[in-house]
Amino acid sequence: MREILGRRRRLRFRRKERTARLDAAVTFAVEWNWPVLPGAGLRATTTRTATATGASPGAGARTAAGGATRTAPGAACSCPDPDCAVPGAHPYDPGLLAATTDERMIRWWWTRRPDAPVLLATGGRAPCAVSLPAAAGARALAALDAAGMRVGPVVASPTRWSILVAPYGLERLGELLYAKDSVPSSLRFHGDGGYLLLPPSVAATGQVRWERAPLAGSARPWLPDVEAVVDALVEASTSAPGGGSRRAY
Repeated sequence: MREILGRRRRLRFRRKERTARLDAAVTFAVEWNWPVLPGAGLRATTTRTATATGASPGAGARTAAGGATRTAPGAACSCPDPDCAVPGAHPYDPGLLAATTDERMIRWWWTRRPDAPVLLATGGRAPCAVSLPAAAGARALAALDAAGMRVGPVVASPTRWSILVAPYGLERLGELLYAKDSVPSSLRFHGDGGYLLLPPSVAATGQVRWERAPLAGSARPWLPDVEAVVDALVEASTSAPGGGSRRAY
């Protein structure tokens, strides 16, 4: 009986998660006019590991004589690339150009794939973003708060934080960065033709959440200009372990 109740709770929780992704996608697209699309998502995998005494993980069939093998659950990107750099957290089918604010299309997508993460197509009239490693993001946010700078929504995953900013063009961004002595390679700029994973999605790196959530009931979240935040983000990334190198993250 306890096992049946536990299974029911897990099923209810999973249904609630699926509904939350659809509700979020509809809010972003319809209420805030942010173009979204479903991400690639994850597929379940299993890894066989040896459990026999003295057996190596690669022992394979040899464990049958002296022990057993155990399957460990895991996750991989649903796209065909076995070496996907951002498992689950990128466009796949449909492609990025399909991003829309049409409610009927969004409901159809997430009815077919309720577990799909929610991707924002950045640039144009949609928000842009600057992302950086999580530790550097926390330092940058603290510095902006200390300076009395107003910050808009901030998206956080276990590995990276993303500051949403008002739309900017490549020429404007290039002028900003050209004026810097150096720009850490761990900083990523999500502008025209880019995308960003939004809460409450899940990718291989873990759960995506709001570190700074949009104000409840707002017609459309307020966003700062990129000029207002870029100095703090560059400084926080430069002082990160490894000098803000992309290799470290």
